[in-house]
Amino acid sequence: MKKTLSFLVLSILFFNLSSQTLRENVKIKTKLFWIEYSERLEQPTSIQYTVICPNGTASRSGMDFYTNDSIHTSDNADYANNVYDKGHLAPAADFNCDKETLYQTFSYLNCALQNQYLNRGVWRFLEAQEREWAKTEMVVVSIKLNFNGKCEVLPTKATVPSGFLKTIELKKSKKVYNFYFENTKPIKSTFWEYQIK
Repeated sequence: MKKTLSFLVLSILFFNLSSQTLRENVKIKTKLFWIEYSERLEQPTSIQYTVICPNGTASRSGMDFYTNDSIHTSDNADYANNVYDKGHLAPAADFNCDKETLYQTFSYLNCALQNQYLNRGVWRFLEAQEREWAKTEMVVVSIKLNFNGKCEVLPTKATVPSGFLKTIELKKSKKVYNFYFENTKPIKSTFWEYQIK
């Protein structure tokens, strides 16, 4: 009887521990954006936001990314000693109305392992274009992260996205632009060259 009871207790403990696995798709709504996040990949899988401060001037001085207590995300170690930037998906500059709003963009929920040359090049220029459009109309942006093929898994266990599909919708002029960027060093000089149908 004791052996059976011990086996049962151990089985229940094992089942409870193994059932606390990382979630594949956590849906999060904040004041600024909608996110789908994979704890297993330690990366967002999609995000949607509206540009709200195209002319903001709040300073990001002293701000750094922070983790979330209830969701297993990437962290600072994932971005150390490699070619990947902490790429804001919803750009900080689109939300720099004030310090509080700006700080919300620094969650690791809004952060992707993004090739530094992509993040600092054509991706950044497209973000600036979003803000230009947002000066005269509502701009809604959706980004889907691809994890196709054999994605790199870092020693820290975070998975590097293979690419980014960015859709920009201009509400007043009823225009939609789609762009696809491989998560590598860009070989084309302008973001328009990454536009897809």
